[in-house]
Amino acid sequence: MNIAEGKPITDPKYYSEVTQNELEVIFRGDDNHTKIPLINERVRNLHQAGQVLLKKYQGTFVECVKSCSGSAEKLLRLIINDFDSFRDEADYKAYKVSFYKRAQILIGDIWACFKGHDYGRFNDIDYITMFADYRIPQVLIHFGAIRYSNPLLSKLQSDLELEWGSSEEVEIRGCSIDAIERVNNEVRKLIGSYPDLNLKETDINSTLIDHFLWDYRRQHAEELESIPFHKTRCIYY
Repeated sequence: MNIAEGKPITDPKYYSEVTQNELEVIFRGDDNHTKIPLINERVRNLHQAGQVLLKKYQGTFVECVKSCSGSAEKLLRLIINDFDSFRDEADYKAYKVSFYKRAQILIGDIWACFKGHDYGRFNDIDYITMFADYRIPQVLIHFGAIRYSNPLLSKLQSDLELEWGSSEEVEIRGCSIDAIERVNNEVRKLIGSYPDLNLKETDINSTLIDHFLWDYRRQHAEELESIPFHKTRCIYY
């Protein structure tokens, strides 16, 4: 069941009150029997997001974007402060680390869809890192940019799930972000070394590198099939 079947799932008034039964039908599998996982969390997240949009932002995320005056950093902070389900934070060796994957990809998608103009015009899009989940690490392993320890590799090859917030899950995501930032810096150095390319250092950023690697993985899916990727069931990917 979807919009074509009369369910206004994009309307915050609707999804702020949607029932679990309704949502299970909306997200039913093609066989009409398979149920979407984490249904309780999804209902709670939709309720909270819808209520915030209705109470603070005139029922539209456009107002969130407009209120940030072209700053990706401000929009990121607004999202994680106002919308609980985007608060992707973990404790790691006495430190609190944050990834904010879904919040950052939301901003990155707005920027990309509007091609850096109108609602997608952010004067600090460089503030956004790569979107740390499970597929980009697979490509980084392929290129030798990161490497798994033998015990971790054995776990992944055994198809064991990594708990969200576990040290291994945090390390995979954190190392992936660091690797992309290093690639970003190296590409900018190359741009500076070849002025005939007529490129600016600001023509490259972590969002674009993430998009490139994501597309690469899809285009070379068979080649990368033998490389295990971590599986984590959570609301933050």
